[in-house]
Amino acid sequence: MTSLPAVLPADSHVHSEFSWDTGGPGSAARGTMRATCERAVRIGLPGLFFTEHLDLEDSWFTDPEDFADHERHLVGEDGVVAVPRFDVEGYLEEIDRCRAAFPQLLIGTGLEFGQPGLRTDAARAQLDLSAFDRIIGSLHTVPIELPSADRESGGPERPADGARPPRPEHRAEPNTLFRRRPALEVVRDYLAEVPAQVAGEGPHEVVTHLDYAVRCWPEETEGPFDPRPLEEELRGAMRAIAGSGRALEINTRRLRPWIPQWWAEEGGEAVSFGSDSHTPLALAANFPEAMALADWAGFRPGRDPRELWRR
Repeated sequence: MTSLPAVLPADSHVHSEFSWDTGGPGSAARGTMRATCERAVRIGLPGLFFTEHLDLEDSWFTDPEDFADHERHLVGEDGVVAVPRFDVEGYLEEIDRCRAAFPQLLIGTGLEFGQPGLRTDAARAQLDLSAFDRIIGSLHTVPIELPSADRESGGPERPADGARPPRPEHRAEPNTLFRRRPALEVVRDYLAEVPAQVAGEGPHEVVTHLDYAVRCWPEETEGPFDPRPLEEELRGAMRAIAGSGRALEINTRRLRPWIPQWWAEEGGEAVSFGSDSHTPLALAANFPEAMALADWAGFRPGRDPRELWRR
């Protein structure tokens, strides 16, 4: 292992009050961006990207208990989530204020774009995606089959031929799916969706939290998560990402040493570091340990802390 650089890399995955799951800019989360910048300066972090959520799902189903109290008002009686529109104007104004207040800090704009393989056209219709410094792509939901509303409530009148009207596809997060399907099957289905999210010319240069489906792994019934039964699927997802030319994020919420190792072995050329912080205290969590893992797997920093680490 080489000696690690004295300077931390930029945190490439940071949320503020402009991400809907913090509560939004009109909630108690107001001021999170400024407070996060203050903490960055305090801990010696040279730069960060505020990658706010851009979620354009129109058929996202959830169980109410899978949403925190401050988010639950977004869940309709039918279980479908309605995410508020991203306030890009307010976000950019606050970015400018923070850049003026913290000139020593490299502050980049960004988006965490959910399901880019499905929603790129919708995103481009709303935003100038080229205006953001870093876009990271995330996979949060996979298809779920729900009982037909026709069976539950009588539903719409059927056609004369008696055929059932087509049912729209819903999608759900892994925590919702774990209550309905075997745990390994849920993770396999999640990983099988990854190639579609990196195919084509999507705007994201980094794929974030490949282990997202494992965050809510049901340890009570399944025991601690073991990646070995899913090694083929995990490596296959990594090969798809590497083949697209994108980088993989080392998400530092939970460090998994096999991620940078297998990523390098499957042809991955670059990594970013992301805390996925939604509060200032979580900023750059576990970065020294993540840097050591990346270095051990053969990734090296560039001259600028905002640059990806490359092999």
